[in-house]
Amino acid sequence: MAEWLHWPGRLWRIVATALAFACFGIGGLLLWLGVFPLQNLLLRDDARRQRAARAVVQAMFRFFVGWMRLLGLIRYEVRGAEKLQRRGLLVLANHPTLIDVVFLIGLVPNASCVVKSTLASHPCTRGPVRATGYICNNPGADLLLACTDALAAGSNLIIFPEGTRSRPGQALKMQRGAAQIALRGGLDITPVRIQCEPLGLYKGQPWWTVARRPLRFTLEVGDDLPTAPVLAAAGGEHGRAARRLTESLIQFFTEPTKPSKTVTKGSHASAGTRNQGAADLGTPT
Repeated sequence: MAEWLHWPGRLWRIVATALAFACFGIGGLLLWLGVFPLQNLLLRDDARRQRAARAVVQAMFRFFVGWMRLLGLIRYEVRGAEKLQRRGLLVLANHPTLIDVVFLIGLVPNASCVVKSTLASHPCTRGPVRATGYICNNPGADLLLACTDALAAGSNLIIFPEGTRSRPGQALKMQRGAAQIALRGGLDITPVRIQCEPLGLYKGQPWWTVARRPLRFTLEVGDDLPTAPVLAAAGGEHGRAARRLTESLIQFFTEPTKPSKTVTKGSHASAGTRNQGAADLGTPT
């Protein structure tokens, strides 16, 4: 009997999920067909045009998060958001849900991201991927070079070391490529732990299979993970150091989230509030 009481909310969230992702696809098409061609006409410098495109995508993603919150699909809490307001960051995060990248790009200014190569040809995503200079995950040394070049140019680079979304019930597995980028570039790592309760939008889940209640996201930005001491302890061997860094990341990502002094909340109860020191994802700035 109690199960039936949840069905009105579930039916609404199925409709709202379809509406949200339809808006996402339409928004991507409008950017590709209208906004980015206009930027190409107005901005001749490639670097300025790319930064402008990234600013547009960041604003759109922040709006999309706010839209999902308004529809009653999600609530969220961000801890340590001020740590992402720097230049040249290598941001590594776990990847439990489909919208993790939307959250992070909405939080990180001038962000580049390693994305699936298929997104560069999909009609709803090809415009943003190409205009922003996001890096496609084609195999080979060119990927490492593109990542280090983006960081050297002052971009903030977002990578999901798992390579794809986590599978529920399976141990976290991460590729070492992200750690290699950090070591070869002499960069510290800014880790972001993402948790979703109840878990939804995970790999293999149909979009219409919604939870009994709205998804609550917690994003915790950890302290920078220095790479130089790890490389020194490994005797300068990049392979061994990458393995140790990857193990440290897995440990961080699998720990429960911890309270932080700087918190941004997004829910129906807090939609009109702003916490000092952090930007509200639901309000593009």
